[in-house]
Amino acid sequence: MNSTRNDTTNQRIERITTFHAIVGIDIAKDIHAAQITDFRGRTLMPRHCSFRNSEEGFEKLLHWIQEAGAKHGKTSFLVGMEPTGHYWFNLANWLLAQNIEVVLVNPVTTHRNKENRDNSPSKNDPKDALVIADVVSRGYYTDYVPQSPVFDRMKTVMSDREYWSKQSRSLRNRIVRWIDLYFPEFSSVFSEWDGARSLATLKAFPIPADLRERNAEDVISGWRSHGVQRAAGSTGRAKAVALLSAASRSIGKSNTNEEARRDILRLLHFYEETQRVLEEIQQEVESLLEQVPAAQQIRSISGLGTVTMACLFSCAGDLRNYAHGRQLLRRAGLNLAERMSGKHKGQIKLSKRGDSMLRKYLYLGMLNLVRQNADFRQWHAYNQRKGMSKMKSIFKLIGKLARILIGMVQRGETYRSATSQDLVA
Repeated sequence: MNSTRNDTTNQRIERITTFHAIVGIDIAKDIHAAQITDFRGRTLMPRHCSFRNSEEGFEKLLHWIQEAGAKHGKTSFLVGMEPTGHYWFNLANWLLAQNIEVVLVNPVTTHRNKENRDNSPSKNDPKDALVIADVVSRGYYTDYVPQSPVFDRMKTVMSDREYWSKQSRSLRNRIVRWIDLYFPEFSSVFSEWDGARSLATLKAFPIPADLRERNAEDVISGWRSHGVQRAAGSTGRAKAVALLSAASRSIGKSNTNEEARRDILRLLHFYEETQRVLEEIQQEVESLLEQVPAAQQIRSISGLGTVTMACLFSCAGDLRNYAHGRQLLRRAGLNLAERMSGKHKGQIKLSKRGDSMLRKYLYLGMLNLVRQNADFRQWHAYNQRKGMSKMKSIFKLIGKLARILIGMVQRGETYRSATSQDLVA
C-alpha cells in the first residue's frame, strides 16, 4: 500500500466488497464475543456468538461465521480484533490457518467509537465486538501478518530480557537500600557496591558488627574465600584497613543484625542468579541476530548496540516490509501530533501511540550513537548550533536514523560515513 495515510485508508475500504462479511471479536482471557456485519454495518445474525478460548470454541466461531455467510450470500470474511495482551495470538493464528483474513484494530479507536450506534457510554462485550466490526468497515485497521520464526523468537527473548532487567533493577535498589540502612559508610570505601571486593565483603562480613574485632588479614582472607583474585597487595590492604575503620564508626541500624544478615545474603543470591540469566539471554540474542537477514547491514552503523538492534527487529519485525522511515517512527509512537482549531495552534508533541519498548530503545540507542558515532555526534552538535535543544536534537536524529535504516535495508547497502557536506545538509 502507498505510504499516504488517506490513500491507505481508501484502499482498505475498497478492499471490502459486497461479498464480504465483517466479524468483530472482543478478546478476553477465557470467553470471547463476536458480532458479524456486512460492509455497510448491518448485523447479519440476531445474536452475538460467545466462544471459549479453546479449539472447540474456535470451531464454534467458524461454524457460526460460515452459517451467517451461507444465509446472506457472503463468500469472503474479514475478522477484526484488538491486540489485547497475549490472548489474541492463538485465535488469530488459528483463523489464518483456516484461510480467513485477520486484521487488528487499535483499542483507542474502539474506545472513541463506542457511542456511535447508541449514543451511550455503556460498555459490554457484544457492543465492543460490534464497534470493532464497524471500525473495520471504515478502514481503520492494520493487517495481521505473522513474522518469520526468527523475529518471533527474538521478540520472545527480548520480552524475557525486559522482565529480568526489571528484576535486576529492583534487586539493585533493594541492596542499595540495605546498605544505606545497615552500613551507610560502605560507600565511602567502595564506590561501586557490585565490584568483586564489594560483593565479597557483603557476603563474608554483611554487617559492621562482623568486622569488629577483626584485622586486615581476616578481611583479606574473607575476600579470598569468596573468589577475589589478588585480594591482598597494597590496594587490597588499604581497602581492608579503610573498611575496618568505617565499620568501627558505623551509625547503621544494629538491633536486627541476624535478620539483616539473612536479608542481604538472600538479595545477593537472587541478584547473581538474575545476572546469570541476563548473560544467557545476551548470548541467545547474539545468536539470533546472526540469523536475521538485515542484521549485518545494521551492524555497519558504529555505536548501535546489540540490544538496540535486537529490540528493533523484535518490535518492528522485518524492516524490508517498511517503505519509509516514517512508518518505523509511527510504529514506535515517535511521529509528531499537533492540535489545531480555528486560531488556536497547540504545541507539537510526540504521539506516543506505538510500541513503548521500541521507543525506549531507539532513544537509548541514539544516546549511544551521539557518544560513539562521529557522524551522529557532529549532526547533534550542528543541531545545537542552530539553536535546537539537546532533547529536540536527539529526537530529530532518531527520525534520521529511521530513514537511514529503512533506506539501507531497501537498497541492500551498508552504512557509509557521511561526508562533511552531508553533515550540514
